[in-house]
Amino acid sequence: MKDNTLVLNSKVLAIDIINLCDNIKGKSHLTNQLFRSGTSIGANIREAQYAHSKKDFVAKLEIALKECYEAEYWLELLFETNTIDEKKFKKYQQSAGAIRRMLIASCKTAKEKNNGII
Repeated sequence: MKDNTLVLNSKVLAIDIINLCDNIKGKSHLTNQLFRSGTSIGANIREAQYAHSKKDFVAKLEIALKECYEAEYWLELLFETNTIDEKKFKKYQQSAGAIRRMLIASCKTAKEKNNGII
């Protein structure tokens, strides 16, 4: 999983979110939440690489998926409060959405390979 698309895209999203949050002033309660969830996605994907078992692997990916959903929520709030413009919102939303879909597929595949015992 070292050089796969999921790992790379989650890192790019984390870097983009770090830069976005660093440039937003006056909304620290929202940006702190976005920062935490947006960077947690990739961290959990990386942790999954060294999972102790298939169950642990899926659990880490499912945590990454939850964090991705959460990051999308904070992005929506930043957009709907006119903190970020539509162009930025769509860029980050599309990136997070692509990662979310990859995580869903990865979890499904891992569970199917283990015959649903997870």
